[in-house]
Formats: sequence, structure tokens, C-alpha cells
Amino acid sequence: MSAESLPTYSVRELNNAIGVLLERGFAPRFVIQATASRPQVKKGHLWLTLSDGEASITAVAWASKLKQLDFVPADGDGVTVIGKLNFWSARASLAVQVLDIRPSLTTVLRRFETVKAQLLEEGVIDPSRRRKLPAYPKRLAVLTSVPSSALADMLRTAQERWPLSELLVVPIPVQGEVAPIICGVLSRLAEHHEQLGLDAIVIARGGGSREDLMVFDDGDVCRKLANFPLPVVTGLGHEDDLTVADLVADHRAATPTAAMVTLMPSKESAQQTMIQRRTRLSEYKRWRLEQASSKLKERHLLLHALRPAVALQRRRDQWQQRQQLLRALSPQRWLNRGFAMLHTTNGQPLQSIDDISLNEQLQIRLKDGVIQAVTKTIQANETSDSQASA
Repeated sequence: MSAESLPTYSVRELNNAIGVLLERGFAPRFVIQATASRPQVKKGHLWLTLSDGEASITAVAWASKLKQLDFVPADGDGVTVIGKLNFWSARASLAVQVLDIRPSLTTVLRRFETVKAQLLEEGVIDPSRRRKLPAYPKRLAVLTSVPSSALADMLRTAQERWPLSELLVVPIPVQGEVAPIICGVLSRLAEHHEQLGLDAIVIARGGGSREDLMVFDDGDVCRKLANFPLPVVTGLGHEDDLTVADLVADHRAATPTAAMVTLMPSKESAQQTMIQRRTRLSEYKRWRLEQASSKLKERHLLLHALRPAVALQRRRDQWQQRQQLLRALSPQRWLNRGFAMLHTTNGQPLQSIDDISLNEQLQIRLKDGVIQAVTKTIQANETSDSQASA
């Protein structure tokens, strides 16, 4: 083949042709999964190498784009890059121009486990640190992005469940390299929570990928939440999403809406509770009135019993009862029935034959008089061992 039959290019023409070929034959934008290595910022631009273990390519995020990125990878981080080819014809240099870059799920989970292990070792993650949530909160701080559908749902739920609670909405960024901003907001709230009259705080973020929740795996943010002076409730992402912030919070709700349900009592439930308490109070009041009435009656009877006339009548009745008893036990009663009483001359009653001797005078008392007599015979009963006769 002769040189005259082949197309002839200058270097510039060749590079331009390659550039045109790439522009026509390659997608204007694409997604690439890779591992980032040796990221470094030069003159405001982020340069890094993307690799899959078998091949590598240079990537760059221009300074104007770098300011907009939510995530800047560290060496070894798995990343998902949205980019396009950038070909410099002057030197035939090819690179991936980064339009957006996010951590891969592997990177997110690795950071989650790393921070979790670190905070476990520090004692920050400890179920015994969890505090009881207020039963009827008067004022809550809600930390989330503004505006957002998550915030709208939270406000609606709070109004439906317990409109007596006041919500202080504190805007925060909830995605990207924003941990210092969140820490600053938490520090200021902790410092002024008494002046603000807060009972608890809620930190929330609506749905998204697990990678979008990476800021809530930040160690500094989690320490701030763990050491916050008030109970903390998290409502981050979906039910299946678990962040380190959820582990340090006093209560973890599955979603932002569930966080409000957790903190806010139900109007219907509270109303039913009040009805029950009112019923129990009425029953208790009725019982107390009955008790008081019974005691009043007892005291009235006691006062009645202590009246002089009543006391005198009671004493008179007692005296009559004693007189009746004395009459029943009186010797005269037996005399009236035909019995007699024997006495010695000195008035001692005779109870046994041993109390008198033969020819001794004695007195026989009958119901209507006394008979003077002399003992002529003394005879014992048949059961006696001895007998005496005159």
C-alpha cells in the first residue's frame, strides 16, 4: 500500500477527528461504578482515578462543579459517577468529567460499621442512656430540610394528633458533606433549649437511597445527638434504613411521620382517658361523701349519747338493773319462799354442824321474825364420818 493512497492528517487534525468520533459515537452522559483512588484537589479542581481492578481512567470535577457536590470521596471509596467524556485535542488526553458523584452502598455500609464500632467503644451507643419521652410535650424542635414533603407530613400529623404542642421548625441540610452545619445547629439548640422551652427534638429526613443518609452516620453528628440535653427522636428515610444516628437516639422511628406519632399523644386516646378519669373521680367523690356522711352520723349519735339527760337516764337504767340484781340475790327473797337462816348469838351465819355445839343458843330467822332456840341434838348427814347426840 503506497503512502499516496492513505489519508493524511496533521497532529491537530488527527486529534480533532478523534474528538469528533468520540462525540458522535459515545453517549453524552453515562454512569460508571468504580473505586476512587488518589483523590486530590489541584487549583480548585478535584482529580482522581477511577478503577474497577482491571482498568483505570482519570476523572476530574471542575472547581465550579466541586462546590455543588454533596460528596467528596476518600481514597478507596466505592463511588457511582455520572459523567461524560472530556477529550483535549491539543494533547489527545482523555478523562471522565464528573457531573455528579455519590458513594456506593458498599462505602456507606463500611462507614456505618466503622463509626458504629467506634461509638460502641466510646460508650456513646448504649441502650441504658436512652431517656423517657415526654408524655404531653408542649414544644418540640423539628430538624429537617425546608421545604420538604417530609416536613409537610409531620406538620399535618402533629396537628391531627395533638394540636396543643408547638413545633419549632429548624431548617438543616440533610444530604452531602453537611455534618459541620448540623453539628452547629445542634450546639446552638443545646445551649438555648431552656430559653426556647423545648421538651424534645426530632431530626428527620424523607425517603431516598441509603447513600443519601450517609451524613447521619457521621461520628460528630452522632455524638452531638447522644449528648443532647433533651430526648432525641429520629425519623430518617424508610423503615429498613438504619443509621448510626438511630442507634444513639432515645427513640428511633421508622419514618418522619412515625416520629410525630411516637412523640404526640392521640387526641382520641387522651379524650377517652379523661372520660375514664372523670368517671373514677365521680365514683371516688361519691364514696368520700358516703364515708363522711357515715362518720357524721356516728358523731351525731355520740354527741346525743353524751347529753346530760341521756347520760343520767343511762345511769338510772344501770342503777335499776343493779337493784333488780340485788333483789334477786337478797336473802329476804329466799325467806319469803319458806326458807330459814340460822345464826349464832353474835350474828354469824351457820353453814356447818361444826360451827355450833350442844346447848348453844342460836337464832332462826324467818320471813317475818326471829326465833331464839337452844341446840338439843346435832346429827350429821349419812355421808359424815361421825355423829353427836344430846
